[in-house]
Amino acid sequence: MKSLFVSALASLLALAFHSVASAQDAARATLPPASAAADQQAQEAERILRAQVLLDRAHFSPGEIDGAYGFNMRQALAGFQKSRALPVSGQLDQATWNALNADNTPTLATYTIEQADVAGPFRPVPEDMVAKAALPALGYSSPQEGLGEKFHASPALLERLNPGKNLSRAGEQILVPNVLGSAALPQAARVVVSKNGRILMLYDASNRLLAQYPASTGSEHDPLPIGKWKVNGVSLDPVYNYNPKLFWDAAPGDKKVTIAAGPNNPVGVAWIDLSKPHYGIHGTPTPALIGKTESHGCIRLTNWSAAEVAGLVAAGTEVVLQD
Repeated sequence: MKSLFVSALASLLALAFHSVASAQDAARATLPPASAAADQQAQEAERILRAQVLLDRAHFSPGEIDGAYGFNMRQALAGFQKSRALPVSGQLDQATWNALNADNTPTLATYTIEQADVAGPFRPVPEDMVAKAALPALGYSSPQEGLGEKFHASPALLERLNPGKNLSRAGEQILVPNVLGSAALPQAARVVVSKNGRILMLYDASNRLLAQYPASTGSEHDPLPIGKWKVNGVSLDPVYNYNPKLFWDAAPGDKKVTIAAGPNNPVGVAWIDLSKPHYGIHGTPTPALIGKTESHGCIRLTNWSAAEVAGLVAAGTEVVLQD
């Protein structure tokens, strides 16, 4: 079932969202009549992708948009339901679907790849911290990675949405999740991180849930420091000071190094420093793993979520870390 979804998604979505596809896209997407089962599967694929885009636009992030219904999407749906006083199930029921579609923005948008998207330099990112420190910047490894972060999507989804397109060529018109230009949020009065829920939530002063993001929140070796803390400050595009003494899994002989800024920096594009020493909320170079893997005690978000949260908190904002 999954392989059929992967092979059919690009052409089916180009047909379904003809309002944003070019005539060339639509012509390329023409398919022979499909079986009823394939039609139903295509409709469900469209529904899931649209729900992910609308959740992202509503600031209840499903994480990296990939067209798949998994844990992060269930948590996003549950958070959205809570914020709209709907029964909290984590399921895409009719009431939730109707509430999401109050935003009638098309699911996909056309985007012309800009020169800045493909200018680079692009280089593989080494795993070793010392090797990372030798690089002048921790930029993207490919144009596809950068486009994925710009549109909150997995590079694989962008490839499936754009068969035959060159995602490394400036001037190429492609289809992308329509996540840009959503309504801005007010400043947050409180941040709450749920260890078991693997989510970070923002609340306003009246305790209204404003937004929710999937998060990686510690491990057995580096547990989340449960309690109430404060934001000390916010740094955008931070350098990363690696101290092997703070990591139980550091390689023998590792030394302190400073790693240049960039989206593939170990803390991504934003660092929100907490009053608990050595702990913070930050981005990550691996958005597909957020909410699915452990961290070294800090709270990891996708880069785009970390950047959004960084703009909504300030020194003194309360941060509650809970089970």
